Amino acid sequence: MGVRRTLDVDEVLKRQDSGELKRRLRGRDLVGFGVGIIIRTGIFTLAGVEAKTHAGPAVTLSFVIGAIVAGLAALCYAELASSVPTAGSAYTYAFATLGEVFAWIIGWDLLLEFALGAAVVSRGWSGYLANLLGLSPTWFGEDAKVNIGAVIIIAVLTVVAVLGIKESAWLTNLLVCVKVAVCVLIVVVGVFFIKGANLTPFIPPAQPPAGGSGVLEQPVVQAALGLEQSVYGIAGVVTAAAVVFFAYTGFEALANLGEETINPRKDLRVGILGALAVCAVLYIAVSIVLTGMIPFTDIDTGAPLAAAFDSVGQHWVGALISLGAVTGLTSVMMVELVTIGRIGFAMGRDGLLPKAIGETHPRWGTPHRMTILGAILIAVLAAFVPISALSDMVSIGALSAMIIVAVAVPVLRKRRPDLKRPFSVPFSPVVPIIAAVACFYLMLNLDVLTWIRFAAWLVLGLLIYFFYGRKHSRLAPGNRTETTT
Repeated sequence: MGVRRTLDVDEVLKRQDSGELKRRLRGRDLVGFGVGIIIRTGIFTLAGVEAKTHAGPAVTLSFVIGAIVAGLAALCYAELASSVPTAGSAYTYAFATLGEVFAWIIGWDLLLEFALGAAVVSRGWSGYLANLLGLSPTWFGEDAKVNIGAVIIIAVLTVVAVLGIKESAWLTNLLVCVKVAVCVLIVVVGVFFIKGANLTPFIPPAQPPAGGSGVLEQPVVQAALGLEQSVYGIAGVVTAAAVVFFAYTGFEALANLGEETINPRKDLRVGILGALAVCAVLYIAVSIVLTGMIPFTDIDTGAPLAAAFDSVGQHWVGALISLGAVTGLTSVMMVELVTIGRIGFAMGRDGLLPKAIGETHPRWGTPHRMTILGAILIAVLAAFVPISALSDMVSIGALSAMIIVAVAVPVLRKRRPDLKRPFSVPFSPVVPIIAAVACFYLMLNLDVLTWIRFAAWLVLGLLIYFFYGRKHSRLAPGNRTETTT
């Protein structure tokens, strides 16, 4: 059926000089993009949500676990991104190593990850804007039935994303400066309001979920082993780690900018690893401050950090946090919109999606149609779907993509030992195997309903592939323009 057709790596490398995408990004732009997309609702919203619902003060430990797993995956991304810089990222890596159907699945997963990620962030953005300006919760914030604030910001940023990559980078870097300054402010001021009593017990005792819940809300690993459902305790910490892993996703977006980076073999690995390290430190520090300032049971899940400072009388800090969240989360949505366009561009170029969807604008040099289509999907999701449901789906999509990337590292080394690798994962294949297993274990700690939704998304994707993509692929008989193996 041709589902194992693979792209030739040399042909993939030749694409870098196609000129369809403009090389306008330098190392500092990649660092800005990296920090811009990684620091998002994980630090401004999700830390509070998971502390209250799953882990208590030990949400800090959840962030540490997430950072370790993300770091292992980042090493694999850094090797592949510096060796095969391309707009397709994990999608193209899978196409060159595992085969066409795996490439389609991973591309489909990446579209899910970044579309849902942008929807999560836009809802968090709306909540902080409401907190900052005192806007009506009818249209803004997590309690809004139709989140108009989230829809408006997606529409505005789509215009910028379509106009050009350099314009997107300029706006992102400006917003990142504000966001990082606010994160530092949170730690410096908040540390004086930490109370030891709020951090004790650090890992709250396991207990049944408040109000009870069905098997669909239970983590898969608990359901499979027939364990009694509970929140908090060690199981709660791991479950929270699986969810807050969403906070570290995004560094893989940099791998999609390989064809727009002036010196990709050097700058991509620096951007991926450097941005992840900086963000991990900030996440851990801020989560300690948040859970130390206020009892985890009293955390406001809409705007937790701003509300925490308000509770200790530091209203001026709360206002600055809301301002930083609004500007900082804007940079996240900016990068995710850019990334969706590049993934669609790569899949359209290979024929798995209609080529017209991924074509670049003759003047702006951006995949404008894919960016706009992605924005429409994001706006619909952001208007109606709660953050908790969206973030779980982002995590499972990102984790599945990272498993494929980890597997691709040793496969590509075996297939192409002669390939120039500016960066190599140490102790391969041991580290890639550990990364894949760790990602899969976190996936098992997401609830059953998330897995069902994920399976439905995959089934839909496979139907599109077998009825359209397989026949229209550039590697299909009659369409073949590249070497297959």
